Amino acid sequence: MNRLFESVQLGSLTLPNRVLMAPTTRNRANPDGVHSELAATYYSQRASAGLIITEATQISPMGKGYVNTPGIHSPQQVRAWRNIVDAVHGQNGRIFLQLWHVGRISHSSLLPNNAQPVAPSAIRANSQTFIATGRAEVSEPVALTLSGIKETLSDFRVAARNAKEAGFDGVEIHAANGYLIDQFLQSGTNQRTDEYGGSVENRIRFLSEVAQAVCEVWTPSSIGVRLSPRGTFNDMSDKAPESTFMAAVAAMSALGLGYLHVVEASPGDVPPSPEFASLFARLRHNWHGVYVANGGFDGPSGEEAVRSGRADAIAYGRHFIANPDLPRRLQLGAPLNEPDPTTFYGGGAAGYTSYPVLS
Repeated sequence: MNRLFESVQLGSLTLPNRVLMAPTTRNRANPDGVHSELAATYYSQRASAGLIITEATQISPMGKGYVNTPGIHSPQQVRAWRNIVDAVHGQNGRIFLQLWHVGRISHSSLLPNNAQPVAPSAIRANSQTFIATGRAEVSEPVALTLSGIKETLSDFRVAARNAKEAGFDGVEIHAANGYLIDQFLQSGTNQRTDEYGGSVENRIRFLSEVAQAVCEVWTPSSIGVRLSPRGTFNDMSDKAPESTFMAAVAAMSALGLGYLHVVEASPGDVPPSPEFASLFARLRHNWHGVYVANGGFDGPSGEEAVRSGRADAIAYGRHFIANPDLPRRLQLGAPLNEPDPTTFYGGGAAGYTSYPVLS
């Protein structure tokens, strides 16, 4: 393991290694979206990552889709995140906040005044979420109006500003996994006939405007964007993913964003088809910043991806859940702790801050 442990430059940040912590939802915030001290322990334990990308964090009350997920829209939430950032920085770590709006993947019981979720089009997802009483089918969404789109763009801008106030080193725009921005991108969920729907140029407009709003707060090199071109999670589909995602990446590259984070596989996925393998290679070739690959990597396959030039860094999710000292374990070739899936979503310290590190 040599190339994984070379430094890489991300804007003004020097990442000491290329083993990044991927965003992993853990459902351990308080009901008001405020994190406890336990989260500061969790993130600071993993500060040896080249970069920590936090769990998805809702930009507004209407952006919430799961019980006990954190927000970045209230003063109390900002203070709690500041405590976490300080703990990570105290361990010489680097940390970006992932900005999130779930769109149609929500339930009215999670939203203000039992509101309906919002989406580009009023198409209910064949998907489920977690509410206070357990698993539930997502609610019927309403299509965002043009004024609603403007309000949501403002929410992204304010959330980016709040992340800066909390002391983060940068932010990642969550445009993957079937949530709001992805819903605008993909033709299966975007049936609009206005300037935000129809053509590829129109469907990428919302992502572009979100990125531009965030660039008003952060220098572009301190911003990443996450995409999932082959993802079907949350009932997603696109009639021509290559043209959709090549256009999205071209727009983000033109803004000079710091990194592109591509979900190349999800748990349980078969290896990508030649079509998608070719698409990932083209995305990487056309991206002018740092290319971060995510999905199904272990130490040797991550090393090979970086060594071959297929990626600049690798984002690990489940391995980081179970191994707070993952970079050290990979570098030494040490055995990895096995994650306990029963503790992934919700609970306390068990399966969160309780995994052992190497002596």
